[in-house]
Amino acid sequence: QVQLVESGGGLVQAGGSLRLSCAASERTFGTYAMAWFRQAPGKEREFVAALIVLIGSGVRTSYADSVKGRFTISRENAKNTVVLQMNSLKPEDTAVYYCAAGSRATTEAKEFSAWGQGTQVTVSS
Repeated sequence: QVQLVESGGGLVQAGGSLRLSCAASERTFGTYAMAWFRQAPGKEREFVAALIVLIGSGVRTSYADSVKGRFTISRENAKNTVVLQMNSLKPEDTAVYYCAAGSRATTEAKEFSAWGQGTQVTVSS
């Protein structure tokens, strides 16, 4: 099973930027999705962004409404890495961010079979 390692979390002031990376232990072929979820203290895990590769249809991205226009998900094929660029950060973006990978074209957390260990993002006001 593919293993995922996140990096890039930290502390930033409101309005600042952070770049999260998720490195997969092996390259994935066929239809797959890689996504970022987050979980704030006392709250349920929520979807943030996904990059979905569909055989024959190309690549599409999906974002939670709360991050649209501020966050961008992309991939670096040569490095089996997915990147989440986070701009204009807000205190409410504070959470542990998790990378996930799965073989279905979905944004549902339960459909993802591989998860990283999480990286803390803290945005101060």
